[in-house]
Amino acid sequence: MSFNVDHKFIDKLSQRLKDPLPGEEAQYVMAASHRGKKDFKLKFEEVPRESSVLILLFRKEDNLFFPLIQRPQYNGVHSGQIGLPGGKVEEDDKDRVATALRETQEEIGVDVSHAEVIGVLSELHVQASNFNVLPVVAFIDFIPRYVPDPEEVSDVIEGRVSDLLDVHNRKEKELLVRNKYKIQAPYFDINHEMVWGATAMILNEFTTIIKEIK
Repeated sequence: MSFNVDHKFIDKLSQRLKDPLPGEEAQYVMAASHRGKKDFKLKFEEVPRESSVLILLFRKEDNLFFPLIQRPQYNGVHSGQIGLPGGKVEEDDKDRVATALRETQEEIGVDVSHAEVIGVLSELHVQASNFNVLPVVAFIDFIPRYVPDPEEVSDVIEGRVSDLLDVHNRKEKELLVRNKYKIQAPYFDINHEMVWGATAMILNEFTTIIKEIK
């Protein structure tokens, strides 16, 4: 499935992101469920930390692509998972858009200093790690060359927007999290990788918007 794009499309997307967003309704379509409930909550004593991620769009092969990263194996809740580049807010960041751009450049080595920031999606609280995540959408007019930080990224995977639009790439699987919770996890199958959890929820809101303006 191809997805042709020109700058008029990017302009339409920018304008759409200024309007009310689909929000939780779109996010929760891809939310994992526990015992049939999608709104189960984990309890944290700490206040959620702020972070940002980036959907970095670029054109290649008559399609619209974006990079995903695979986290290395480590002793943490997101070990080995596929996600969007990004991370926590630091004191020197001007705002959370700046956080998304900085973290992306640090993690995958792409120069985003001249990226066109299109807008932001709805903030999402990530239950597993107690982060409030702001998804930022930006566009670069070149094909990126990746230089991943080995401490942060084990692999970079290029997804196509058309992958998100293809219903055959929407699947579901039972997972065991924290060695005690059995959950049903909807996911996007992108390049034979399982993209689930908060990343799938963010991408589903993005996909909902793309369908509106396509």
